[in-house]
Amino acid sequence: MLGTLRQMLTCHWSARRIQRYLDADPAARLTPGETSRLEEHLATCERCAEVAAENRALHRALSAWTGMRSVDPRSVDRVRSFLSTIDDEDPR
Repeated sequence: MLGTLRQMLTCHWSARRIQRYLDADPAARLTPGETSRLEEHLATCERCAEVAAENRALHRALSAWTGMRSVDPRSVDRVRSFLSTIDDEDPR
């Protein structure tokens, strides 16, 4: 019982720090002690390791968005043409 409660508290503590750990945001950096404690927990807790893996996958997916190509210039021309048509029809 006490071991389960301790595990739940450690999981809760870890869950609140996983994103900061993965982001390595200098504004919200974990202390070296927190980092060690979290890494030790992730090495032994399957559920928290899964959460960390999901967050890493999400981070990779979001990073891929920034590498998207620019908008096709032909699409921009079509939109401009359409807007011009609307503007020409505006009875103001």
